[in-house]
Amino acid sequence: MTERLDKHILKNGTVLLGEPMDGVRSVAFDFMLPAGASRLPEGCCGAGTVIADWIFRGAGDRNSRELGDALDGLGLHRASSINSSHITIGAALEAGNLAEALELYADIMLRSSLKEDQFELARQLAIDGLHALDDDPRRKVMLKLREQFYPSPLGRSALGEISELEALTPDTTKQIIKNKFNLSQTIFAVAGKYDFDAIVEQMGGLFETEAQKPAEPIVPGCKAGKYTHIHNDGAQVHIGMMTETIKPTNEDYYNARVAVSVLSGGMSARLFKEVREKRGLCYAIGATYHTLKEAAGIMCYAGTTPEKAQETLDVIMGEFNRLSEAISEEEIERAKVGLKSMLVLQSESSSSRAGGIGSDYYILGRVRSLDEIKSKIEQTSVKSVLAFLRTNKFKDFTAVTIGPKKVTVK
Repeated sequence: MTERLDKHILKNGTVLLGEPMDGVRSVAFDFMLPAGASRLPEGCCGAGTVIADWIFRGAGDRNSRELGDALDGLGLHRASSINSSHITIGAALEAGNLAEALELYADIMLRSSLKEDQFELARQLAIDGLHALDDDPRRKVMLKLREQFYPSPLGRSALGEISELEALTPDTTKQIIKNKFNLSQTIFAVAGKYDFDAIVEQMGGLFETEAQKPAEPIVPGCKAGKYTHIHNDGAQVHIGMMTETIKPTNEDYYNARVAVSVLSGGMSARLFKEVREKRGLCYAIGATYHTLKEAAGIMCYAGTTPEKAQETLDVIMGEFNRLSEAISEEEIERAKVGLKSMLVLQSESSSSRAGGIGSDYYILGRVRSLDEIKSKIEQTSVKSVLAFLRTNKFKDFTAVTIGPKKVTVK
């Protein structure tokens, strides 16, 4: 695992980060643009999905087809995502084509054609994506859960609402791009095989614009409520639960991650064994740690039947609360092995590392090496995890259900 981090800040404030990876011939990069759902104007949070598609429909002197052909001609595997804080656009490709790819992305970010006929296509795809949630209730319940759990506007779904997308206009969307594609607050992360000096020189030529004013800070409002039920006449109840926990900046962060893995780190973890295997209450269950820069939580999903929904919820909450009573050495070791295995997989993926170093820099203000993360995981113990749990008890749960029957959240 490499310990080296490359870093340079352009005069306009754009942060360039790089992590070289020995033995690979690929490279991956991400541009993290400060235009996530929580940063968009009220009633426009679905605009991010439209923007992430629209800007690729022609840029510079290339129309939509020509741009697509140019990107495909580089063997480039595109990726984009929209979260609470950022629109992230990037790609993975053969290292020798990186310079040409960055030239294309400069056109996409700074000189996108933004033609109105292409806007309609991008908007309709975003609307179709929202309609598709009706066929994916598991995803729908977790999106709604984050919306309910985090204070507004932090939990906004990047997909938005149908009414918002239908009201969105090309002019409004162009203004959002102009206002929010702020290079002074953009993070560029690259991992794999690259020449950082060459990247710095090229990025300076492509993206060295005038410094822009920092965006207004996000002011969190109120949470939406403790429990929300979305009626559906199907034969299943989809349960999403979330409870507050510490952020990655807290010294107990790794104890929290190990605790979550004891709960839900595989078929030997407590939730799977107790709720699914022992009691047969659900067909799917799992818990994960989820964080924003401003707040963090442990989120849990369970899929069950209407008759078993209340008991499923009660048993899950019981397992959360019982966790602080006792944990075995075997459970801790199994959890640590699982987390370190995930770390090894990430260390072999240039795309994962590009995303990881960009996220670290935004949330922590620095980038953790993989060796540091591994060491911190290894330092956790039964004693340290229990001490964390006993001083950070799971008190309040936010819950969302989709199905024919409500539950009672105690």
